[in-house]
Amino acid sequence: MFSYYLELALRSLRRSPGLTALMVLAIGFGVAASMTTWSVFRAVSGDPIPWKSSQLFVPQIDNWGPNGRSDDGEPPNAMGYTDAMALMRDHRAKRQSAMYQISPSVVPAEAGKHPFNVSGHAVYGEFFPMLDVPFKYGSGWSASDDTNRATVAVISGKLNQKLFGGASSVGKTVNIEGKDYRVVGVLDDWNPQPRFYDVVNTGGFSTTGDDVFLPFLTAIQAAMPNDGNTNCNAVPEESGFVGLQHSECVWIAYMAELDSAAATAYRNYLNDYAREQQQAGRFRWTPNSRLRNLPEWLDNQHVVPSDTKVSLLVALGLLLVCLVNTVGLLLAKFLRRSGEIGVRRALGAQRASIYAQFLTEAGIVGLAGGVLGLLLTGAGVASVGWVLPKDIAALARVDVSLLLLTLLVAVVATLLAGLYPTFRASRVQPAWQLKSN
Repeated sequence: MFSYYLELALRSLRRSPGLTALMVLAIGFGVAASMTTWSVFRAVSGDPIPWKSSQLFVPQIDNWGPNGRSDDGEPPNAMGYTDAMALMRDHRAKRQSAMYQISPSVVPAEAGKHPFNVSGHAVYGEFFPMLDVPFKYGSGWSASDDTNRATVAVISGKLNQKLFGGASSVGKTVNIEGKDYRVVGVLDDWNPQPRFYDVVNTGGFSTTGDDVFLPFLTAIQAAMPNDGNTNCNAVPEESGFVGLQHSECVWIAYMAELDSAAATAYRNYLNDYAREQQQAGRFRWTPNSRLRNLPEWLDNQHVVPSDTKVSLLVALGLLLVCLVNTVGLLLAKFLRRSGEIGVRRALGAQRASIYAQFLTEAGIVGLAGGVLGLLLTGAGVASVGWVLPKDIAALARVDVSLLLLTLLVAVVATLLAGLYPTFRASRVQPAWQLKSN
């Protein structure tokens, strides 16, 4: 029976090609606009580490006081050196790491090749197991390497390819800032988006991943400057990198791994630490600490750009307008065939048969609109770089799930749009049509 309804639908659509084309265009453009913006929104709002995000926490210490807080009373979104080192020494979390952004120069071993800068972070050894960082060769360094300020490094697969041709470089040395560092690990492909471990410096998104990781204390000892944001509520009393460490400037990101029970204890620890600083005379205000898990932290830092949310709402509104227009076109098309419907009903066709026939026709329009929508979605995803920052636009991709979703939305939306016109068509009275004809 479906083949019969399909034949009737195709015959009807061929009889009015102009009207059919309008409906297909309306569905295609509406679906393409919504799916293009959805591809961007999906990329920027996804959980970068869903199996562990509820166990990763970002602590905040208010070392500036009321005069340095934001309008909503929030403490600084990064830490100063004094507080970061105190939290690392106390080590109240299962795993934890202070970190700051670096951009050291790498000197190739081959003669005649020029040094080049790479992006990276100075971190503690617990950074890698805490964030489940994947390794192609080797692993991270040990806690003793942190304590002893060992000259070791973890490099990216990209840098490993450039320096060592992609082979295992574990045990080999790489010259960083004029000093040899022993490679202990080579990362597999890893560039999480958003870059959740340091959203303060990256804004959450970056097209290029970190190429080198060095021990935090080793980088401090080498006076490797901070390449990220540095915010100060007062001019440091001392100059240079040492002056930055002795100041109340905030420039260090911090993350800790905690289970739900430990999170409560850690929150109490932060408040106790702030009270200790108050009693010592360093803080002259009541504790104003924060501890947020990763999803809460990303939301607090507004990692998902507001313009992507607005674009998604606008695109969904456009799809709704297109569907309303499709409802009007289907209604005009179906009711114009009232005579045909009346004859079919008079010959014994049930209302369910009329429903099936016209919903089949609407489904074909939706499928054709979905195919057009696929082409327009591909073009839209390729063009989002014209209206969005390149770091965000680069995240939008056309994959199998997006293609299937585009077709599904097109067909389902058109079937929904066809419900009212089909209902009206099924209510045509055979006697009226026979009399009028």
